[in-house]
Amino acid sequence: MKTRLRVTLLVLLALAFAGPAFAVTGTVNSGKIDPLPIAVTPFIASAGAEKDAAAVSGIVASDLARSGYFKPLPPESFIEKIAVFDQNPNFVSWQQVKTQALVVGQVSVTGDRMTVAFKLYDVNTQAFLAGSSFTAPAKLSRRLAHKVADMIYNKMTGFAPYFDTRVVFVDESGPKNARIKKLAMMDQDGFNVRTLTNGKEILLTPRFSPTSQEITYAAIGTEASRVYIYNIDTGQKEIVGDFPNMSFAPRFSPDGQKVIMSLESEDGRNANIFELDLRSKQTRQITNVPAINTAPSYSPDGSRITFESDRGGTQQIYVMGADGSNQQRVSFGNGRYSTPVWSPDGKYIAFTKQGEGKFGIGVMAPDGSGERVLTEGFHNEGPTWSPNSRVLMFFRDTQGENGGSQLWSVDISGYNEQQVQTPGFSSDPAWSPLLK
Repeated sequence: MKTRLRVTLLVLLALAFAGPAFAVTGTVNSGKIDPLPIAVTPFIASAGAEKDAAAVSGIVASDLARSGYFKPLPPESFIEKIAVFDQNPNFVSWQQVKTQALVVGQVSVTGDRMTVAFKLYDVNTQAFLAGSSFTAPAKLSRRLAHKVADMIYNKMTGFAPYFDTRVVFVDESGPKNARIKKLAMMDQDGFNVRTLTNGKEILLTPRFSPTSQEITYAAIGTEASRVYIYNIDTGQKEIVGDFPNMSFAPRFSPDGQKVIMSLESEDGRNANIFELDLRSKQTRQITNVPAINTAPSYSPDGSRITFESDRGGTQQIYVMGADGSNQQRVSFGNGRYSTPVWSPDGKYIAFTKQGEGKFGIGVMAPDGSGERVLTEGFHNEGPTWSPNSRVLMFFRDTQGENGGSQLWSVDISGYNEQQVQTPGFSSDPAWSPLLK
């Protein structure tokens, strides 16, 4: 049975402001975020929960800082030491340290259950903005902290949350010419890493289901490419089918009932896009063009598909109806485009762009307008969207005999680029939906 977080108290007060309450900026075109000074006080602990309380408040502050939209102040700068959760703060002391928002919290543990509560204040207006309490098994303390950070992030920025999520990726070890690749999963901040496969097969681009905690991936064995579905909760994996001519690993449809993939022709000259119904195991060909058509990705409503094709002479991005109708090229910049991925909110298509010796990660509207490259490097590839469509994660290779790929993230504004720490080399990240 799945362990679910239980919200035991939720109080959100909508306050009427004449203008924006805080200077949290970072529009799509600005390329800059002005982080908000915020004080996350050490959470008050019940007897025996001191280490847990310190860890939870630290995770909340770290999440907010990593988003790029907040600047948590160092605890040693605090004048007031909060000791009573239900007591109003001394706002003058917090104004003196020049913070604009204040987070007060407490942690209690009863048996194997942990409860984390918090309150969020506007320091300048001395107004209570939001508060909540979450209870779950104590072993899920990091998730409780992510839940708190998500509510603060959502209230202060207006963006949907994304901290309480997972990332599946390919963990790579061994010499550069003989990498061992294992399916691995971690929290979005790089913690709680665990491997899911034994590394005996070559893995291709794992992808989360948008409706459940399942992963689809392709494994290349000695004779064929096999598509699996891995259930995270049970650890069970199901064989979907063998596809000896697979050229690109599958992605789920928005309803989780189908996967879409690219299969090569028998002579290897062409590749076309096929849809596989997971219930009937029947395949349906969607494109039929003498070219390499690959890397398909559904729009959030399932009505359209974006993919890459070299039918015009070079790799470019195309968009078509889910039935293959109205195939149109949407990328027209200089260079080659690949790995298109539709954002969860439907507003953008992320891509990899290669040109002039560089690999860039960028975004464009589904009609090809508004193209922007967010980051460039020696070899950037494989973008994946956070569930709120605000952050892209990708992998970047480093040169040399000892080089390898690492995971990175960047805000959709092009600001706040940072490495995502993993135990070793890593590639092909895929972001989960928000956990429940």
